[in-house]
Amino acid sequence: MKYAIPCMLLAIATLSGCASILNEKTQQVNVSSSSGSTIKGSVNGTPFTAPGVVSITRENKNKIFVTDTEGCARETVAEKSVDPKFFVNILSGGPFGSTTDYSTEKMWKYNENIVVSCKK
Repeated sequence: MKYAIPCMLLAIATLSGCASILNEKTQQVNVSSSSGSTIKGSVNGTPFTAPGVVSITRENKNKIFVTDTEGCARETVAEKSVDPKFFVNILSGGPFGSTTDYSTEKMWKYNENIVVSCKK
């Protein structure tokens, strides 16, 4: 019985940081064009060809997809949002878990489908 409280505290500390544990440092997003054509570009300096899946790093900032293909929008912004897993920490891990998720930046997510606007 005297170990019950220390064990509970250890379990809470271990399980806190849900997004840090459950999310990868990168997120896979589907990139396509509104015209259905093949496009080329880069995001954070990493080249991509779409339609296809692009791996982006989770960060506390929006991602800008820069397109080199003529007739397509030069820049398309993928806005960041807070992953719902982060809010589990408010109930379970409290401030410790929340700050862990924030410091690792794994609490952020992006839309799973990015569509670059192109003329047909």
